[in-house]
Amino acid sequence: MATVVSHPSVKVIGANGQVSLGKRFAGRQVLVEEQEPGVWLVRTATVVPDNERWLHEPQSAADLQSALAWAQANPPDDSNLSDVQEKMGA
Repeated sequence: MATVVSHPSVKVIGANGQVSLGKRFAGRQVLVEEQEPGVWLVRTATVVPDNERWLHEPQSAADLQSALAWAQANPPDDSNLSDVQEKMGA
């Protein structure tokens, strides 16, 4: 992992309690940890919504990879559309 070295900069906390980290971080989610009074550690993070967490479980991830591999090896084909419609009762 590459380490980015930057020089300290002075930021001012606005009246609404916000600190700007710059446009390159716009829209990113961050974790803010107060390590002690007046000392904060700010780290960028990727947050997974609760209803999508199952996708990151090992079995689900393996099943999804298998399904994606199958889909790549079996491209869609509409040559038997009437058979599909018959099976669906359409």
